Amino acid sequence: MLFASCEEEYTPLPSDQGPQYVVEGYVESGQDAIIPYLILTKTLEFYGTLGPDQFNESYVHDAIVRVSDGTKTVQFEEICFDDLDDEAKKVVAELFGFNADSLTINFCIYLDVLDQLQPAEGNRYDLKITVDGDTITSTTYIPVHVPLDSMRFLPPPGDPNDTLAQLACYLSDPPNEQNYYRILGNTNGGSFEPGLAGVEEDLYFDGKSFEFQLLNPQTSENDVDPDIFGLYFVGDTISVKWASIDEATFNFWNTVEFAKANQGPFSSYTRLQSNIVGGIGIWGGYSVSYNTKIVDY
Repeated sequence: MLFASCEEEYTPLPSDQGPQYVVEGYVESGQDAIIPYLILTKTLEFYGTLGPDQFNESYVHDAIVRVSDGTKTVQFEEICFDDLDDEAKKVVAELFGFNADSLTINFCIYLDVLDQLQPAEGNRYDLKITVDGDTITSTTYIPVHVPLDSMRFLPPPGDPNDTLAQLACYLSDPPNEQNYYRILGNTNGGSFEPGLAGVEEDLYFDGKSFEFQLLNPQTSENDVDPDIFGLYFVGDTISVKWASIDEATFNFWNTVEFAKANQGPFSSYTRLQSNIVGGIGIWGGYSVSYNTKIVDY
């Protein structure tokens, strides 16, 4: 009754600005880096119907997507899933972590097909998109990579257990410089997913060498059995994608994670810190390395 008496009902109103452009694109350098790509869509109505038709209609086609590293400019080519042959579909499905046989939408991306850009640490990458008379821009930076020192599996806390393990990672953070990290993991070749804390900054551990526990994204959901929360199953093969990122990329994913963790009737609205001018979303630069291990100790 107390909350009801002091809270005013809020009803979202339809936007009078129309749909906004939504950008999600990346340039990566390092071990097994993925080819630079970008997904361009438009926002959907808050009160609208959500289904395969609506998602297909949200893709923005025939845009001119150019990326410059200061020396050369590369134009990305638009590729849609339905236009690929079966072998290419398998490659794209593996890259983006979905099942090629069960996809119900015509997934479209803009891609540096010939891998002309060759992203490298220390470089800046300027994005310019022109479509239907509109211009969308952004800039990202690929920082020097700070890799994990090592990682190992340890027995889980509590009673002896030979089917579960916890993962300890070791990092030496460079002193006297700002560093930002993004961490994703997969199991048995599945898609890479962030855990509860997918991004970190070195505000509290600048220049330190330390150990930290990395939770299993697949067992870190709210409805998971508490006995296996954050743990790994012995015998599985897991991979950790460890990325150094710039501040703008950190701010975007940090606000995404904060919004995701603070939902409910008493939560506050969180505005995502986009680095896109003329739209919303993220144009991010990563320097990456992968660590793959069979779960055992």
